[in-house]
Amino acid sequence: MKTKRQISPIAWVPTLYFAQGIPYFIVNNISVLMLAKMGVPNGQMALFTSLLYLPWMIKPFWSPFIDIIKTKRWWILAMQMVMSVAFILLTLTVPMPDPATIASGQTPISLFTVTLLLFVITAFASATHDIAADGFYMLALSQSLQAAWVGWRSTFYRLASIFGQGVLVWIAGTIENNTQNIPLSWRITLLVTALLFTAVTLYHTFFVPKPTSDTSVIAAEGEKVSVNTILSEFGRTFKTYFTKPGVVLAIVFMLLYRLPEAFLIKMCTPFLVASQEVGGLGLETQDVGWIYGGVGVFFLTAGGILGGTFASKMGLKKSLWVMAGFMTLPCATFVYLSMLQPTNILAICISLAIEQFGYGFGFTAYMLYMMYFSEGEFKTSHYAICTAFMAASMLLPGMVAGYIQESIGYANFFLMVMVCCIATLVVTYYVDRKIDPNYGKK
Repeated sequence: MKTKRQISPIAWVPTLYFAQGIPYFIVNNISVLMLAKMGVPNGQMALFTSLLYLPWMIKPFWSPFIDIIKTKRWWILAMQMVMSVAFILLTLTVPMPDPATIASGQTPISLFTVTLLLFVITAFASATHDIAADGFYMLALSQSLQAAWVGWRSTFYRLASIFGQGVLVWIAGTIENNTQNIPLSWRITLLVTALLFTAVTLYHTFFVPKPTSDTSVIAAEGEKVSVNTILSEFGRTFKTYFTKPGVVLAIVFMLLYRLPEAFLIKMCTPFLVASQEVGGLGLETQDVGWIYGGVGVFFLTAGGILGGTFASKMGLKKSLWVMAGFMTLPCATFVYLSMLQPTNILAICISLAIEQFGYGFGFTAYMLYMMYFSEGEFKTSHYAICTAFMAASMLLPGMVAGYIQESIGYANFFLMVMVCCIATLVVTYYVDRKIDPNYGKK
């Protein structure tokens, strides 16, 4: 696809999706650990940090405006600037409760009102950025290039997860150990985040391309912006999505393809660190860190890149069954680990390497299918609606996963997850019959 300025995808796809992941993990993961370390009671901490996830769940309700008003590139840069400012303000406004208050475990949540407000702003900006970035990806790249680079985008999003939940936490912990000052450790950590994210934003102002197809719906139709026009286009966005041929099957696929993973992902880490007496592996926390942060990232990256390459050569239809098969690998490895409870660290590393490779390779098909189903006039908004179903597919099973595990134990839980792979295979069978054989193929 021609652009006003020819820029290789390698110059912006990795950094764009790294930037997409950073605020998500800051808001949904770092906030939890930071408030807990500051002595906020768990009940208040869990309630308010859970509410921060809301923008990602409801983003389809404003996603049509990203199609209707301005370009996707404009939204990307504008939201990155908003988040950069929010991170800077977070650095300056993080409360400094005294050690006695923190130690009491009764730090009032009201002390963090400004902090939570900035997290809310970041969450809405991040959710909006997600919509624009995903739409821009589909506009700036041809179908074959979308398939070829989808592995890279998912990989760098995951690397953002490692950075957010690994590197930043390590920085905060190191500073805390050296200074014995918990609030200061988080201020410096947020400063690092603010500087990095601002640098990425500045980089993108020069290296995110300007596709000729990146225009707003209103601009493309040559109409004046009016409330009636916006509302009309808003309604038409949802109407065209839910009247697409095969929409019910598509929604069922998006809800069930990752059902095993949705159960599994909540119990992976608790299982690894739980004692052998209760059915876990009894690993030390630092062992889990270096295995997932080192071995896991390598094989996740390999799986994502190879999955994208495979899909671009074979097309979505021919690669779908192969990738669905790879999605069962994580389930199989945890059945093995829970049944035999190996203590050999090499055996555990190999198992988790297989798990991460399987996820990286198999998830490619899911992302490609959402792009495939989103094709059409409102592809950005329709893709955002797809991601809402993706969020629901992970949220709903994850809410009950812990209760199920407590009732039946780790070994039976992972066997149940393995049985859930049947759902993945069934929806793959029905969706496979409806896919254009040429989609995603070079």
